[in-house]
Amino acid sequence: MAEPSLTVLRRPSFFRRRGFLFSFTPTAFLAIAGLVSLLVAGHTTLPFEPVITLEGKIASKAEFFEDEQVQQMLMRHHIRVHLTQTGSREIAVHDVDQYDFVMPSGQPAADLIVKARPNAVRVYRPFITPLVLATYREYADTLVDAGIAAPQGNAGTLYYTLNTERFIDAMQRQVTWRDLLIDRHGIANGNKILAQSPDVCTSNSAGTYLGVIAFIQNNHSVPQTEAEADSLAASIKPILTGQGLPGADLFAPYVTPEGRGSAPIVVVYEHQYLAYQVQYRARSGRPDNDRVLLYPEARFETQPQFLALNPRADQLGELITRDPDLRRRAMELGFRVLDESGATASGQLGQFLQQQGVQPPSFAGNDTKTYLPGLDLLERMIKSVGGCS
Repeated sequence: MAEPSLTVLRRPSFFRRRGFLFSFTPTAFLAIAGLVSLLVAGHTTLPFEPVITLEGKIASKAEFFEDEQVQQMLMRHHIRVHLTQTGSREIAVHDVDQYDFVMPSGQPAADLIVKARPNAVRVYRPFITPLVLATYREYADTLVDAGIAAPQGNAGTLYYTLNTERFIDAMQRQVTWRDLLIDRHGIANGNKILAQSPDVCTSNSAGTYLGVIAFIQNNHSVPQTEAEADSLAASIKPILTGQGLPGADLFAPYVTPEGRGSAPIVVVYEHQYLAYQVQYRARSGRPDNDRVLLYPEARFETQPQFLALNPRADQLGELITRDPDLRRRAMELGFRVLDESGATASGQLGQFLQQQGVQPPSFAGNDTKTYLPGLDLLERMIKSVGGCS
């Protein structure tokens, strides 16, 4: 009797099983496709190169570094930024040794930092943004009726020119909105005319606004002596402190429905308003015609300064100043980008705004400039008006 024969059936290799091949093949294809795209883009080493994290202390320009597109652009250069946000003057008067860079919103605070570290700071100036007053159309039109402001362009414009001398005179005489007959525009408001600014002890915009008011009040000249600065500070203090407790961020409440009732005129930066209008237009299909800007006749352009405190931060300073993608993104966020000569590329910003369906402001016209007091005298006036330490 023949012995029975046995056939041994071998289990197929794990990698040859139908289920594995069915699930793995598409994944492998995507991985290969991704590798090919990295090869083409020249970023095959990107996931394997170390990313450095830079610690920065920054004022109101934090929104630039917090922008998602900016963060993605920086990651292509293996840079991540971690921010501590505070006021510009607060940056200048406190220790910053633990940071890689600081970025105050204007030159006075930057000068204080550089003065304390004359050989340890590299300065980069990527863009500028004018100081402006943000308000609502009914308030702007009331100022027009009183001869204090004038519209830039046709009816429905988003921008007005403010006669700063007449505005200061109205504030010093404690003129109210009711006195200017704002009720003709459907608003009931018996409060005194004031522009609300942040805390002058911490904020660049508030300190700059103080300097602008002082310059106009002093017959378009800066104080030259301590006695002159003290007298000037005392004369303008009531219109700077009569607003009550100042807020840290005035633009955020300005664009809320409640903003009109709490502070009808606020001191802000132009880029904040322009970026808001672009975003509003993208969401709603039209600009926000209720919120408008007042440009002081005697203009002042604030210049945020990136201060690299060590060699690690130099690369970031070079990038935000020279990289074409980062410069373009800064312009899209409302900043007037500077070229290597220090001139502004305002035309590009105007073209961008028109492409987005937002009226651009006038970039030409009155060349009257405002000048701030010297650093020591400005500090003295800030301390006098704000009671700062």
